[in-house]
Amino acid sequence: MNQQKFFDTAKVYDFSDAIDYQHGAVVSKQVMKNEEGNVTLFAFDAGQGLSEHTAPFDALVQVIEGKATITIGGINHELTAGQSIIMPANVPHALYAEKAFKMLLTMIKA
Repeated sequence: MNQQKFFDTAKVYDFSDAIDYQHGAVVSKQVMKNEEGNVTLFAFDAGQGLSEHTAPFDALVQVIEGKATITIGGINHELTAGQSIIMPANVPHALYAEKAFKMLLTMIKA
C-alpha cells in the first residue's frame, strides 16, 4: 500500500471483508506501516495458529470474527469477535484458531 496515499485520503475499512480465509493456512495483509509501528490483518483457518514467540514491542489484538485462544505468559485467553487483548513486549505469546478467525494486529514500536 502506498503510505502517502493512505495518509492523504480517508478510507473506510470493513476488515471482515478485507481478507479471505485459505484452507489450512494463515493469511496476512498489511494495512499500514511506519517507523512507529504497523497494523496487519490476519485470517486463520480453524486449527491454525502461531507458535509461542516474543516480540520487542507491545501489541494490540482485535478479533474481527471467529474464536481464538491467545496464550500470553502461559495464561490462555479465549477471545471472540469484538474482543481485544494487549500482548506486552517481550512476554511469550501464541495464537490458536479454535474456529476460523480474523484479527487486526496493531504493533506499537515507541
